[in-house]
Amino acid sequence: MVKGKVKAKKSVKNWRKEVLTYVMVFIVFGFVMDAWRTQDMPLDSMPAITGMTQNNVPVDVITMSKQKPVVVYFWATWCAACKFVTPTINWLSDSYPVVGVSLNSGEDRRVLRYLNAKDYHFNNINDVQHDISSQWGISVTPTIAIIDNGEIKTITTGLTTPWGLLARLLLTQI
Repeated sequence: MVKGKVKAKKSVKNWRKEVLTYVMVFIVFGFVMDAWRTQDMPLDSMPAITGMTQNNVPVDVITMSKQKPVVVYFWATWCAACKFVTPTINWLSDSYPVVGVSLNSGEDRRVLRYLNAKDYHFNNINDVQHDISSQWGISVTPTIAIIDNGEIKTITTGLTTPWGLLARLLLTQI
């Protein structure tokens, strides 16, 4: 009977070690993918994001970021990964300013219907002419940038968890 307990302890210890290894590989892979996907983005100087949201609210991200970090969310209505990330962005918009920039998603009326149907309430600029996304060098959706005091503090691409995004926001304030 003692042998069974010893084997069980070794098994749990090996299982934890294996899970930790997979988590570390996943984290490193995520950082490498973010670095590769954001290589054409202007990390040193932030292009302005100004304009009117689809709800006729004036937006100036640099000015907004002087008071609190701003989450800039590049997304699309057709993006499969965005379907998982957008609820997190919407949740964050209750505590932080969020400016969505929808890409290749159709005319304003269509994007507004989508946002209303999903009950998303963050500010959104529909980048129909691709002006903002071109200046930013966006190559993948979703892309999330956190802007604080007019500077890009962090950029992440693809899937992210609510806790990962919240951690990035909290780290920008340190």
